[in-house]
Amino acid sequence: MSTAQIAFLKGHGTENDFVIIPDPDGRLELSPAAVARLCDRRAGIGADGVLRVVRSAAHPEARAMADEAEWFMDYRNSDGSIAEMCGNGVRVFARYLQHAGLVGEGDVAVATRAGVRRAHIAKEDAGGGITVGMGRAALPEGEVTVTVGDRSWPARNVNMGNPHAVLFTEDLADAGNLYAAPLVEPAAAYPDGTNVEFVVDRGPRHVAMRVHERGSGETRSCGTGACAVMVATARRDGADPAVTGVPVSYTVDVPGGRLVIGEAPDGSIEMTGPAVIVAEGVLDPSWLADALG
Repeated sequence: MSTAQIAFLKGHGTENDFVIIPDPDGRLELSPAAVARLCDRRAGIGADGVLRVVRSAAHPEARAMADEAEWFMDYRNSDGSIAEMCGNGVRVFARYLQHAGLVGEGDVAVATRAGVRRAHIAKEDAGGGITVGMGRAALPEGEVTVTVGDRSWPARNVNMGNPHAVLFTEDLADAGNLYAAPLVEPAAAYPDGTNVEFVVDRGPRHVAMRVHERGSGETRSCGTGACAVMVATARRDGADPAVTGVPVSYTVDVPGGRLVIGEAPDGSIEMTGPAVIVAEGVLDPSWLADALG
């Protein structure tokens, strides 16, 4: 990463927080070490990940999507690794575009490594939330088991453009501290690792979850995880809109707030929740140089 002055913002969606780096022309070299330093909660700004804002036409991974979406969300986990998708990140990304005057209320398309995602920024008098079209869930076949300590649970393999293992338990404390990734078997089911969601029932079509995010540890929220949880819970409950023709909606509580997830008969999934920009500033070039030197 260049040591010239670099602008940044800080935002969160249901307390899943991000450092936002505007880089419209794609000139910054965002190394894994730089990302990890930015996300360090004691020695850096602190975040679950970094959202680099790049014009799709300026990024080799997004040029093919430039006709559909002007802006590409280059998302990195807090350890510096690249992720395909981040649902809360898309909401915060869309909020940044609005904050910067690049888009207004209404619809906006965002290019991601999992494809184009479409967001709708509601008017303030309608609650100001952001709804994101999250695509369709894939449900790979095969049994999956998650183990924490001496306890194991069967899990559902759900892919939302990134991988998830969803399990149901009686108490969210069963997940342990989630600092380290739970053991997920067979390893072949998730060759690149996975996010793991622990789920408890709260009421009719209402659940709560905790999550270990691949590359970040436990986070206060995970948008794609909440969508995976909704799909797994609906199927457990015998609800499949593709079969019944009836849309279904679940409330999913996360440690950082509440999301509403809906699935339509065509399989498309929408997530609605808040997105907030909390600060903006400039990175100190000498700090960054020292941190990475």
